[in-house]
Amino acid sequence: MFWSLQTKIKLTRILSICTLLGCIQSGISCLLIYFFKKKIKKQKKYTAPSSLPPVTILKPLANAEPLLYEALKSFCEQNYPDFQLIFGVQDRKDPAIEIVHHLQNQYPNRDIKLVINPEIHGVNRKVSNLINMFAYAIHDCLLISDSDIHTPHQNYLRETIPLLDNDNVGLITSLYSGLPYESSIVQMLASAHINYNFMPGVILSRYLGRQDCFGACVAIKRSILMKIGGLKALLPYIADDAKLGELIRKQNLEVVLSPSIVKTTVSENTFQALYKHELRWNRTVFTVEPLGFTCSFIQLPLFWISLAVLLNPLKKKSWINFLSCWIFQSICCLVINKKIKLDLKLIPLLLPLRDWASASIMMRSIFKEDIEWRGQKMTFKKNQGSNS
Repeated sequence: MFWSLQTKIKLTRILSICTLLGCIQSGISCLLIYFFKKKIKKQKKYTAPSSLPPVTILKPLANAEPLLYEALKSFCEQNYPDFQLIFGVQDRKDPAIEIVHHLQNQYPNRDIKLVINPEIHGVNRKVSNLINMFAYAIHDCLLISDSDIHTPHQNYLRETIPLLDNDNVGLITSLYSGLPYESSIVQMLASAHINYNFMPGVILSRYLGRQDCFGACVAIKRSILMKIGGLKALLPYIADDAKLGELIRKQNLEVVLSPSIVKTTVSENTFQALYKHELRWNRTVFTVEPLGFTCSFIQLPLFWISLAVLLNPLKKKSWINFLSCWIFQSICCLVINKKIKLDLKLIPLLLPLRDWASASIMMRSIFKEDIEWRGQKMTFKKNQGSNS
């Protein structure tokens, strides 16, 4: 298809504006992460064990995914005076059971319980698993964490749980960065999406007044959970974390960020697996917040500047702008890597591919209603990502 010179000039200007806005957002987000980590470092203080309430940690499991032992072990080694660990599976042949037994033997002084219960309470199987586990929780403070989450250090509970003492706080949610299982191209691309798009976007949205909940790791008091209808209130929803945050905010309570950034295992080993995972992720975000999701296209400056190059491939200025954008994005990524202590030096080379992959998956997620999660097919509705 051929455009007139005037049309090309107009399109190039539009693409240049999108690129500039994307670079500005990347720079701002990078600085916000830098100052977030710096501020937290200054605020860290010792809390006497006598003032730390006991906690029950709920970890729903399904299969022995990569680094599962390391992720669960990080919770077993928390420097916290009194906590209960409950692991739950819904299949007696689940290979995760062997890992839990190993941890029980390795940490005999820890209160570690394994719940095996196949009962399904609703379409959201993760929430069903949590309901089965919840009956064995003995403490009023609850920490619900996905199976692939690693604590960043042994004081994660010490830094997170005391925030629940504030009367205005209803829920604590944690930012998370991507931890590749292997240094493969697929896993580096997956980590790049989490570390340079999702995480900076979350911090920026916080400064703009949003209080989103991220289900990777959340803390809540039992009394507040019961007040919003308990775990059963989340059963009809794929985006159960978004619904939980919504219910908390309706109680005029705040959803606050933990000062610690946890890590999530990135284990996709094929481009197809990465595509399915990110399609589910993006589709969930689009269903919950369509306007915000659409605006997030601006986070892909290398995609926009690449289109400008395709429009004007013979112009030297096009390539200079492309390389300048690439270098700037690379610097932002390296700064973020340093702050979250992640050694992924080769990721800057993959940034153009990452932006193009993100753009294509985001476009697909707008029009695709069916997704697959752990072998379970689900269909989104407009009401907060509910299941059909």
